[in-house]
Amino acid sequence: MALRLAILTISDAGHRGQRADASGDAIAAWAAERGYTLADRALVPDETARIAAVLASWSDGGAADLILTTGGTGLTPRDVTPEATRAVLDKEAPGIAEALRMAVYPRFPRAALSRGTAGVRARTLIVNLPGSTGGVRDGLAVLAEFVDHAVDLVRGERTEH
Repeated sequence: MALRLAILTISDAGHRGQRADASGDAIAAWAAERGYTLADRALVPDETARIAAVLASWSDGGAADLILTTGGTGLTPRDVTPEATRAVLDKEAPGIAEALRMAVYPRFPRAALSRGTAGVRARTLIVNLPGSTGGVRDGLAVLAEFVDHAVDLVRGERTEH
């Protein structure tokens, strides 16, 4: 079965129609190249309750094997994606978030300022990516190395070590 991906863009300006969802588009293009099924896609403002509600709904309903968020991972007062994500996770996967930051850090030290997290709810892997298109592309390059295997583990399809 093809991996089912859902994309959640978190952006006040995007929600108001003042900015195109370029980072969400980059994720959708990457997913298409990999043969993934786009299960759902939404854009919400930087509001903890709205973000958490979408993540929980998609995970609990079994809509997606993988949810990638984009946006809201920085240090500004409105950046609440990691908090919203942690609120719905059954278990965290800190190594994923660490890999996303550290792979980019040598050439872009400000990657250390990203607070994105990753983890599992139900049988869905959730990963926070930055809001910039460049940050998304960098993150997707890292995820490409292991995300299929991670999703298989979350689905319970590969349990041997």
